[in-house]
Amino acid sequence: RKEWFILGIVLVIAVARLEPGVGVKGGPLKPEITITYIAVSAIFFNSGLSLKTEELTSALMHVKLHLFVQIFTLVFFPTAIWVFLQLLSITPINEWLLKGLQTVGCMPPPVSSAVILTKAVGGNEAAAIFNSAFGSFLGIVITPLLLLLFLGSSSSVPFTSIFSQLFMTVVVPLIIGQIVRRYIKDWLERKKPPFGAISSCVLLMIIYTTFCDTFANPNIDLDKFSLIIIVFIIFSVQMSFMFLTFLFSTRNDSTFTPADTVAIVFCSTHKSLTLGIPMLKIVFAGYEHLSLISVPLLIYHPAQILLGSLLVPTIKSWMVSRQKALKLTRQPKAPVKV
Repeated sequence: RKEWFILGIVLVIAVARLEPGVGVKGGPLKPEITITYIAVSAIFFNSGLSLKTEELTSALMHVKLHLFVQIFTLVFFPTAIWVFLQLLSITPINEWLLKGLQTVGCMPPPVSSAVILTKAVGGNEAAAIFNSAFGSFLGIVITPLLLLLFLGSSSSVPFTSIFSQLFMTVVVPLIIGQIVRRYIKDWLERKKPPFGAISSCVLLMIIYTTFCDTFANPNIDLDKFSLIIIVFIIFSVQMSFMFLTFLFSTRNDSTFTPADTVAIVFCSTHKSLTLGIPMLKIVFAGYEHLSLISVPLLIYHPAQILLGSLLVPTIKSWMVSRQKALKLTRQPKAPVKV
């Protein structure tokens, strides 16, 4: 499923390049209405409908783990990226791509990839579900604040307008989705609608119109050097942060189990494209460089899936051997015969 979505991203960007007039602002698709309001609302209604409230409550008590993940994701990550970008600002890398790297740091964890990879390893899936969903809820409020703090907003969109639009297109559909879920829960459990595929298709539409705006603007130029460097930086950041969260959660004084560590490594370092692209569309409405700001997030998404999938066997063998070692140390020693 993930492969078709990554191919879809490439395809919609190629189509936008060939015929940008279709999805441009004011064009036949009318993205200022269909995307800004209808598509974004549809994504979050879909999220509300698919979110299992009981799974969140079951993992609620693991407070230390949740604090670790949320503080790392929404405080340490964006701050570390900001410090790193102060060094990169003196390089010839495209400044809008660097701003895009900062937006990646501000994003909450995704609801899907971190959970899928934690499950594949056999880690603490309930904790991964809780932190992904809870992080998404926090992200609705915290991510726009972080974006405004680190990057500032476009002058054409005032602060109150951003939050009123976020409330109407993100919070309200999410709440309605949860309410509707209560009434049709049995039907949803029975039929298992393809929530992920629906959100992905709507997301492709949003990406398409974003790039239509770019290619219709003759002033925007993206150099290959900057793009290659950004791809390298993204992989380096992911590897470094995965290693860092692994070190922190496996210290001797840590109370986390090996299964907890797996959830921490994936949830703390993954970033949400589903939440990210619509939020950038709202916060940076009117920015002519919006699509360049979006590029690092579009790279980060497949990179985290690719890197995570490659590391699954290694992390799984570590977790199994660690669990065996812990089991042996807990076993009571047999009395020595005299």
